[in-house]
Amino acid sequence: MTDAPLPFADLQAANQIYVDQFGLDGLHATAAKGLAIVTCMDSRIEPLGLFGLAPGDAKILRNAGGRVTDDVLRTLVLAVYLLGVTRVVIMPHTRCRMAQSSEDEIHELIAEQHGVDTSSLTFQVIEDPLQVLRSDVAAVRSHSMLPPDLQVAGAIYDVDTGAVSFIPD
Repeated sequence: MTDAPLPFADLQAANQIYVDQFGLDGLHATAAKGLAIVTCMDSRIEPLGLFGLAPGDAKILRNAGGRVTDDVLRTLVLAVYLLGVTRVVIMPHTRCRMAQSSEDEIHELIAEQHGVDTSSLTFQVIEDPLQVLRSDVAAVRSHSMLPPDLQVAGAIYDVDTGAVSFIPD
C-alpha cells in the first residue's frame, strides 16, 4: 500500500514558496484607500486587480452572489469604525450561479445530486440582478449603525471582459 498524498500538500508547498518571498509585512490593518468591496466568491473575480489596488488598500467581503447579508452589514460596521472604511462598492457579476436558478431549484439540485437537505438555509438567489443590487445598496445606505455620509455604490463586474459598470443611483 502506498501513502496517499495529503489533501492539502499542494497548498502547504505553495505557502512555503509564498513565505520565502513574503513582502507584505508591515501593512496596516486599516484600508489604505478607505474602500470595502462586497463581491461574490466566484474565483473569476480579482477584486484588487480589477480596480488597480494592492494588498492593504481595501477590505474584501465575499459570499455567494455578493449579497448584502446581516453578516456583511456587521462586518461593514467594524470596517467603518475600526478599519478606516469610508466608501463601499457592492459588486455582483455577470453569469453568476446564484442568478441562474430559483431558491427551490437550488435546494432540489443539491438534494438530487448530493442527498443533502438544505431546506433550512436561504441562499438568497438573484432573480432580478439590477433590482437586487439596488436593494443591497439601499440596505447599506440605510443601516442604522452606519454613518449617513458613507459613500456606497453598486457596480456589476463582467466576467467575460473584466469591465466594471457602476449603476446610477
